[in-house]
Amino acid sequence: MDHTYSLDLTWQGNRGTGTSGYRDYARDVVLRAGGKPDLAGSADPTFRGDATRWNPEELLVAALAQCHLLSYLHSAVNHGVVVTAYEDSPVGTMTQVGQGGQFTSVLLRPRVVVATQDQVETALRIHREASENCFIAASMNFPVTHEPTVTSAAG
Repeated sequence: MDHTYSLDLTWQGNRGTGTSGYRDYARDVVLRAGGKPDLAGSADPTFRGDATRWNPEELLVAALAQCHLLSYLHSAVNHGVVVTAYEDSPVGTMTQVGQGGQFTSVLLRPRVVVATQDQVETALRIHREASENCFIAASMNFPVTHEPTVTSAAG
């Protein structure tokens, strides 16, 4: 079955002369999808973007982290693991070559809390399953690795 995702993107960077020169326009965009808050985007500050807005590279890393979280929660339910908290601090690495470049890796570092100590081992193991079930990670041409930690709320 196919799923389709659509949104609207509007460039907001015309400062009056359009793209008349590399420094003459802003990289600001607004992303919109029905019924959701607008998302302010720009380029990475290295590429003359606005640091107060989300850039595509951050959004890619965020998409991978969120996809893993959602896949993980599903796997947890299937394996009888009760997750009570989940946080991540992912890091993506992109290598620039000339005008182009590509991501070379993303490291997810989920910190999971489960209800009881006897769930810790399973909770660690199912990160692999979650990774295999994440549609976005499966679509990447670079490694998405994991350094999870799992602790028990019961000590």
